[in-house]
Amino acid sequence: MEQLQFKLLSSLKLVKKYEWLLDFYMLDFYIEDHWKKLPDVWQDHLQNLSLEELGEVVGNENECNSVKKIWPLEFLALRQLVKNLSINRRTVDRVFPQNNMSCPLLDHRKLKHIFRKCVKPKKYHEITRMAEVCAKSYQKMSVDFVVDFGAGVGHLARILGYGYGIQVCCLEMQDKLNQQAIAIDHKLETMANKFLEDTEIAHFKQPKHVTQCLTSRTTPTEFLQSLRQALNLNTDNFRFGIIGLHPCGDLGPTLMRMFLACKQAKFLNFVSCCYQKMTTKTLNSQTNLPGYPLSKFLHGQDDFQLSYEAREVSCHANEVYFDRLTTGQHEYLKIHSLRAAAERLILEEFPLLRHCALRNVKHQPGMTFDEYFRQAVKGTRFETLDQQIWTDKQKLQTQEDLKNWRRIVCLFTLRLLLAPLVESIILYDRVLFLMEHDCEVHIEAIFDPRLSPRNHITSAIKS
Repeated sequence: MEQLQFKLLSSLKLVKKYEWLLDFYMLDFYIEDHWKKLPDVWQDHLQNLSLEELGEVVGNENECNSVKKIWPLEFLALRQLVKNLSINRRTVDRVFPQNNMSCPLLDHRKLKHIFRKCVKPKKYHEITRMAEVCAKSYQKMSVDFVVDFGAGVGHLARILGYGYGIQVCCLEMQDKLNQQAIAIDHKLETMANKFLEDTEIAHFKQPKHVTQCLTSRTTPTEFLQSLRQALNLNTDNFRFGIIGLHPCGDLGPTLMRMFLACKQAKFLNFVSCCYQKMTTKTLNSQTNLPGYPLSKFLHGQDDFQLSYEAREVSCHANEVYFDRLTTGQHEYLKIHSLRAAAERLILEEFPLLRHCALRNVKHQPGMTFDEYFRQAVKGTRFETLDQQIWTDKQKLQTQEDLKNWRRIVCLFTLRLLLAPLVESIILYDRVLFLMEHDCEVHIEAIFDPRLSPRNHITSAIKS
């Protein structure tokens, strides 16, 4: 715990030193001339790099051996510190030679499509890996069932219930998604009865789908009552595990608090996302149950703040950006430049409407600014902006802005360097919170970060 506390404080100190870089709004790049805010030696170095060489900023050592540029000493020290303090993002293949649990249905020629239908490769990668981890926890802790928070249409629960024979109680706030999940379950059972022998379906456990919204105000008594009703339990003498695949914002901390509050809960496995949506405790706020910080250790520190911008950038995929920098996919990197140029034009017409949301636009090679702007403002309050009324000065300014798209790529790459450190601070705080309540905690990268940027699972069992 002392080593973890040291890493956490060192990480916060480093983030504090470079908060000027983390707290940039990228869409203000041209308005506020962010480039001039970089140290002169960094400017001189970065503007002489090719984008392939820039990839060294966010690439690992094995990926960057061919680069022979001499970097500023401060930058080299920063990069090394981030590497030393951050949690490893590289996935370790999980092999369970002692585990007799398997999921042959995923490869069954008649049934496998049910597990994959309307499931993107990213999601399928996540649910199969997550199911493997949760199945092992279920077996190790000898629980009666698991509770899947934010179950959606039940993709993960279906693999656990029909593949591994684990009883799952799914909690989902949208009743429509629960109804879809029940329909998919029914279809799977119908197909299984048609193509499998009785002995092959004997282990099936139909997931139970419950429409419920879990918040920080939900009491353990209310939560346990929902479980009893869903599973027809007449006693409190049961054991369960809690799982969550990418609970958004405060839902992750809420799962942790519920896990600690319920004596029947024996293990916790969850992978977080959307850190920027967490509530945070500031020095003067009265928030009783913030998403960050959680640990008593951080609550006792004078400076533990992580800005919205820092938490938002920590959700980006360094690995994907590295690939685009180093494999010539440079056209796709221009999207930040187009958005920043649009912000300047919008503010000239609507000076009080800063940082308003526009539509997400997927950049295509050769996309012009006019094409981007038309798509970005469609359906927004700015759709009435007529590009024909822009003055020659405005058009010339936009052209000058877009010529500097490589600078905005450099700045975003620098911010991505710090992204794993910010995420590590959040995860270290969660580990300490669970350890302070006598839990054994483990964090591991279980997803391919190029497919699933939030790839760390937090696993806890009660001592």
